[in-house]
Amino acid sequence: MKIIQLTAGTGSFHCGNCVRDNSLVLALEQLGHDCLMVPLYLPMVVDGPEPTAVAPLFYGGVNAFLQQQFPFFRKTPRWIDALFDSPSLLRLVSRKTGATKAKDLGKLTVSTLKGEEGYQVKELDRLVEWLCEYGKPDVVSLSNALLVGMARRIKEALSVPVVCALQGEDGYLDALPPPYNSEAWGLLKERARDIDLFVAVSNYYAGVMKARLGLPEKQIRTIYNGISLDGYSSSIPRPRHPTIGYLARLCSVKGLDTLVEAFIQLKKRNTIPGLRLAAAGTMTDSDAGFIKKIEDRIRSAGCESSVVIQPNVTREEKIRFLESLSILSVPAVYGEAFGLYIIEALAAGVPFVQPDHAAFPELLAATGGGILYDHTDPDGLVDSLESLLLDTEKLNHLDQTGRKVVHDHFSMTRMAQEFIDSLQLLVPSGHVL
Repeated sequence: MKIIQLTAGTGSFHCGNCVRDNSLVLALEQLGHDCLMVPLYLPMVVDGPEPTAVAPLFYGGVNAFLQQQFPFFRKTPRWIDALFDSPSLLRLVSRKTGATKAKDLGKLTVSTLKGEEGYQVKELDRLVEWLCEYGKPDVVSLSNALLVGMARRIKEALSVPVVCALQGEDGYLDALPPPYNSEAWGLLKERARDIDLFVAVSNYYAGVMKARLGLPEKQIRTIYNGISLDGYSSSIPRPRHPTIGYLARLCSVKGLDTLVEAFIQLKKRNTIPGLRLAAAGTMTDSDAGFIKKIEDRIRSAGCESSVVIQPNVTREEKIRFLESLSILSVPAVYGEAFGLYIIEALAAGVPFVQPDHAAFPELLAATGGGILYDHTDPDGLVDSLESLLLDTEKLNHLDQTGRKVVHDHFSMTRMAQEFIDSLQLLVPSGHVL
């Protein structure tokens, strides 16, 4: 089967959605399918092997912005646009404070959702022309719902079905300033009719987007994320010192400050000798101020010798980091669509402690590898961390249960096969899937 995967890159840091898309393409290739990754906006940054085939970048972030702000750039020839699509320039721009913050991108988001009616139509035409020259695929796959403005023109030119992943777009859209947030949601609801199938990463998030977009049941399916299990050991001894871990972007919305406060309270209780906190994940220039405040808080509590923060780790470093943990907690304060870090931690035999909202109850039911706490209880996180760290027997049980389930049911191969299965009714008969 021939599949085109359109994925928005980040330019300079890892993100869960990019990791998921890269794993999907790699697994599709391993299953014998012809799958091409096409990066959009910014260069892709992946934490593992890249797919065999990667196309040129389209919808370059600088060009898209210039076309939004200045009418002159909507008519410039390609040789001028190519100067602004330089990978080094795009990576530099991506590191600048606020470069990808939703509140700064209201007009641009609305315009791209308008597709052929937006200011970036030149970029859309170039993409569609290239896709036609590359050769007609069986399916075009979009990495998130913010790309649905492309679907209509792609379907008109190629006469193929377009599928779209749902991976947490609501938080981005809700953060847009008025009136762009409501306008973007309205456009997304309208353009959703151009999508043949939405693929949500959890039942929870399928329900959220089905309600907000008015999607019929038949237009949406859930396929859990899968990961590459290469590099994970079958068994790792418990760390010498009990260690609470955090693996996500180093920011407030993921709850790092919440976890730090819980850790400080645990240190004050003094019920767990030698307790440590280790945090790793993406850190951009815009996160530096937040991390400075976190470090100041840790220092003022006298806990600096018990805390380690590792920004922007590689995949190998991430696995070693996970293997150094006793438990993982990412107390996200918003409706997390999935939480890839849960699966990554369980693959390393690390149980989780998560709030009882969003996709976390669903992941607990699917894996049995952790516990939930009442997110409305001020002491819920502290008490849950303490009780689990003091219960070695339960820790070992959750370790073994979660690790086995993830290795059996959350591989990227399983994700890719379910993705192919979901396309069965979209592709004309006679194609071998």
